[in-house]
Amino acid sequence: MMRILAFSDLHMARNRAAEIVAASAEADLVIGAGDYCNLRQGLDDAMEMLSGVTAPLVLVPGNAESAGELTDAAPEGVHVLHGAGMTLDGLRLFGLGYGVPNTPFGDWSCDLSEAEAAELLERCDAVDILIAHSPPKGHGDVTSLGDAVGSVAVRDAVERLQPQHVFCGHIHDSWGYRGTIGRAQVANLGPKVNWFEVSV
Repeated sequence: MMRILAFSDLHMARNRAAEIVAASAEADLVIGAGDYCNLRQGLDDAMEMLSGVTAPLVLVPGNAESAGELTDAAPEGVHVLHGAGMTLDGLRLFGLGYGVPNTPFGDWSCDLSEAEAAELLERCDAVDILIAHSPPKGHGDVTSLGDAVGSVAVRDAVERLQPQHVFCGHIHDSWGYRGTIGRAQVANLGPKVNWFEVSV
C-alpha cells in the first residue's frame, strides 16, 4: 500500500500550504491537482510555499497556470504531468491539467476544449490514478447555481480506463465531493490534506 496526500486549488493560501508541507512527512507521495496561484500570477511564490514537501511530488497544471509555467517554476525533482503519464514505485499516474471544457474566465485561463482533452487522454491506456484538474461530467462538478460543468472527455476516459482513483478540483463549490464511476473512486480534493491508501 502507498499512502498518498492529495490536494487541489491552493490559490496562494499560505496556511493551507503549510498544512500540506507538514503532513507530507507522513506521505509516500504528494499529488497536486492544479491551481497553485491566481490569474497566472504568483506561481513562483506558490511553489516556494510547497518547497518543504519531503515526499515525491507530482503536479498537474490548473487553469490558473500553464504547463510550461508550472514546469519552469516547480522545484527540482518535481514531476509535472499534462497529457502525460509516469510510473512511480509501480503506481501508474496520468495527468491532464487546465479547465475542460473552456471556462468563461477570459484570456488568462488555461483551457482545453473537450476534443483537445479527449485527444490528450487517448495517450493513456492504463492508469491507477488519473489526476485531472477538471472533474468528470456529473461528478464533483456542481456550481453554486446547480450547474454540472465537468468534462465529458474526462468522464469518458474514467469509464474506459477504470483507475483506482480520480483526483480533481477546479469546481470550488464541490470541494469534498466523493463518488464513483464504475470501480473508480472520484474525489474533488480542495486545498486541504486528503489522505488515500492505494494498492500498488
